[in-house]
Amino acid sequence: MEVSKFLVNGEWRGSDRVRPVVNPYSNRTVGEVYQAGPGDIESAIRGAAGAFRLTRTLQSYQRAEILSQVAHEVERMREDFARLITAETGKPISFARFEVDRSIFTFALAAEEARRIEGSVLPLDLAPHSERRFAILRRFPLGPVGAITPFNFPLNLVVHKVAPAIASGNPVVLKPSSNAPMTALLLARIIHETGLPTGAFNVVPCHSSEADQLVTDERIKLVSFTGSPDIGWGIKTRAGKKKVMLELGGNAGVIVDKGTDLGSVVKRIALGSYGNAGQSCIAVQRIYVHTDIYDAFAEQFANESKCMVVGDPMDEKTVVGPMIEEGAARKVEEWIEEAVRGGAHVLCGGKRSGAVMEPTVLTNVKPQMRVSCREVFAPVVTLDRFSDFSEAVRQVNNSAFGLQAGVFTNNLNNVFQAYNELEVGGVIVNDYPTFRIDHMPYGGVKDSGFGREGIKFAIEEMTEMKLLAFNFI
Repeated sequence: MEVSKFLVNGEWRGSDRVRPVVNPYSNRTVGEVYQAGPGDIESAIRGAAGAFRLTRTLQSYQRAEILSQVAHEVERMREDFARLITAETGKPISFARFEVDRSIFTFALAAEEARRIEGSVLPLDLAPHSERRFAILRRFPLGPVGAITPFNFPLNLVVHKVAPAIASGNPVVLKPSSNAPMTALLLARIIHETGLPTGAFNVVPCHSSEADQLVTDERIKLVSFTGSPDIGWGIKTRAGKKKVMLELGGNAGVIVDKGTDLGSVVKRIALGSYGNAGQSCIAVQRIYVHTDIYDAFAEQFANESKCMVVGDPMDEKTVVGPMIEEGAARKVEEWIEEAVRGGAHVLCGGKRSGAVMEPTVLTNVKPQMRVSCREVFAPVVTLDRFSDFSEAVRQVNNSAFGLQAGVFTNNLNNVFQAYNELEVGGVIVNDYPTFRIDHMPYGGVKDSGFGREGIKFAIEEMTEMKLLAFNFI
């Protein structure tokens, strides 16, 4: 088995340390990756800092052409990427293909946005002392970006950091997930063959503690991190003066109001709860159903949960594959058992086999139980009822997190109440909170972090506004 090298300042490197990549479903080693050390990371940062002199001068059409080339190559290698994602993470193959399609779309969006990073003209003659003056406003790249990405979307979440950085003229040093680094390295081979300047894209698989160089080094001007709250807030503390973007997950709530037709809604919420084994920051975790339709919803949802295809991620029909490792599944199993001891009821599921967790529905769950108040990141949901819409809004807000929420309702007043009062970064009406299309602003409040991804909005985070004032004398 050939060991995968990593990319530093235009050079493919090996090292004296190798880490295996293990498929969580079969427990078989699917690859090995050389691990970058502190010297490699220093070289990557130095290379990125040097490359900034060139990336900041790339013309809009050049950046767009590079991004379009990458999109084309990823599309050409679509099946290779999908199978590698499934091998590394256990993501069901149909979901892996969809992730690749999203990444192609994201690169294509970035190519478009590279062509329209615009500024504005600002009149300055608003007072007598400022006659005959005006200003031009333009956006300028910040400098090297440190990107740290998780396992659950090992391609598209990498793209959401890399593509806007390239579009706006910023070099990148990427630390991919230790569980799924090979997908990022395959992408690096494509980017390496483009016209991007040497050192403008670096991939350094390493231990999380060693990646702290990206957080503390002053040459890195922005850190973009997706992962756990504990690590994310620690990054913010240590980052000093640099900008930080944090996407830290959540325990997404969905409200199902009275008058909702349950036929399609039940299936949609089930998919948002269990797809990719619930390993999404916006997977449905807490469901609040109006008491008038609660019993019917509970019965239909439990039946739908039992019908989910669970098992081999290479099976085209599988919806619920393994979690990323058995330890993660064991933790969730412990949380379920803890909830049951506290009075919760298992409506369906609750059993584990290795890294595979059954789709699980819990009722009579108290808000302080970990399956409710923490991010479960598994195919586990809680089900509760409400009689007043304001009560449901309060229940969703009773959380340390605030990423996205879903609201199924035919009442326009309730739509705007949810929009005005829900403490989240996005309210999704008549769909699950798991909905995302890659050009929309994506991010949260409270412990879900701050800053926004979505290409246009990430470009704004990765650039600085600069004013040029004119005095015509």
